[in-house]
Amino acid sequence: MSLNYPVPNVLPVSAIAQDDNAFSGPPHRHPDAQLIYAKSGVVSVTTDNDTWVVPPNRAVWVPAMTEHATRSHGAVEFRTLFIHPEAALSLPKICGVVEVTPLLRELILRLVTLNNEPITPFARHVSELLLEELSLLPAEPLSLPIPTDARLRNLCLKLQRSPEMNISLEDAANLTGMSRRSFMRHFEEATGMTFGRWHQQSRLLAALPALAQGQTIMSVALDCGYQSVSAFTNAFKRSLGRKPSHYFSYKNNSLQE
Repeated sequence: MSLNYPVPNVLPVSAIAQDDNAFSGPPHRHPDAQLIYAKSGVVSVTTDNDTWVVPPNRAVWVPAMTEHATRSHGAVEFRTLFIHPEAALSLPKICGVVEVTPLLRELILRLVTLNNEPITPFARHVSELLLEELSLLPAEPLSLPIPTDARLRNLCLKLQRSPEMNISLEDAANLTGMSRRSFMRHFEEATGMTFGRWHQQSRLLAALPALAQGQTIMSVALDCGYQSVSAFTNAFKRSLGRKPSHYFSYKNNSLQE
């Protein structure tokens, strides 16, 4: 990657480490772009209109000056990168989730160890290789858009708080005071998803922290409103590319059974 980085004595990427039993930060923004990664634990990142929930094989990309709040679901080992705006010009301009490949993971961890050391050609090579790897990674389907319309927003927040709730399209429309047709149209315009797809995504994202904490697949499936383990497993794999039993394993970090 060719970088037009204007500060010769500062790395284009810096890294910090923070380990905690639980973490919840207020909404804030940074002049640098940010990659939020948890070496262990599950992290959620929320903006005005979206929430991303990521396990240790995923990270959230946050462009410069995007207001966001970060929290962990239980104990967490944060490893956060800050990318100078000049170095992030070719990187996405919107928030999203990227897969943390084995190479990206090792580069992040190595950069953390170099953070308080004098800047060397090696450290600069690590940071530039990390940027190159980031530029090649596709976005992952782990976001949950939250509508700005108060009626739709209140419904979505209610369903987020109660993932076990089963609700029909007709009942959802009634709760917002809309006709079925109007509800379908407004919901898809507001989120880019059908209501059924959004509800399933909400349930799957609610499942991730529980799975990371070691709860059984059966208990997680039932707590998230699925009638059977097979129904949950099939939905999980269709949406996230892996079975829930494989999702947190690095050796299963390629799309497979």
